[in-house]
Amino acid sequence: MNFEEWLKTVPEVIRGDTLWKMEAYRLAVFAGDVAWVDVTKLMTDRRTISLSDQLYRAIGSISANLAEGYSRGTGRDRARFYEYALGSGREARDWYYKARHVLGEPVAQHRLEFLTQIIRLLLKTVPDQRGSKREGMKREDVMREGVKREDMKREGVKRDPETVPEQSTNKVAETGVPYNVHATNYLENIPMP
Repeated sequence: MNFEEWLKTVPEVIRGDTLWKMEAYRLAVFAGDVAWVDVTKLMTDRRTISLSDQLYRAIGSISANLAEGYSRGTGRDRARFYEYALGSGREARDWYYKARHVLGEPVAQHRLEFLTQIIRLLLKTVPDQRGSKREGMKREDVMREGVKREDMKREGVKRDPETVPEQSTNKVAETGVPYNVHATNYLENIPMP
């Protein structure tokens, strides 16, 4: 299954919600379905039963916190839940790294890169929702996650030496959430354990 095939299986009641415009949310929901297969395999090995539970909780928490945050009335409130989602994304990535022994290196590497894409989206979204450059994520955090200066330029992101700045274009009208960073590289050929 790839992302395009999966999209056809998502009910209209979910796709029709304005939350669906948020790319990080779409990817997080997809990650939840992909993780289902992964945790099923992890549960077959006694050594990774607990790991599978932790992994699936972390994966599920990404989209759940994005959904809850999207429904909040202020940018600061949304940012708080998006930060929870960011933390869950990093936690899930950590669990996938530990699961590589059972899932296999190609599967684990794919999931690490896929989750890093979601993390990148959230690293751009959180400061934008805060509405203040001074309260944004540190630039080093974004650079550590692999968001290159060229990518930021291409996306129309302004510079600030201390923080990741607000994004000036490509926002969802209702919330200002950017959804223009595409993760298609990780959505075409999804390796399965």
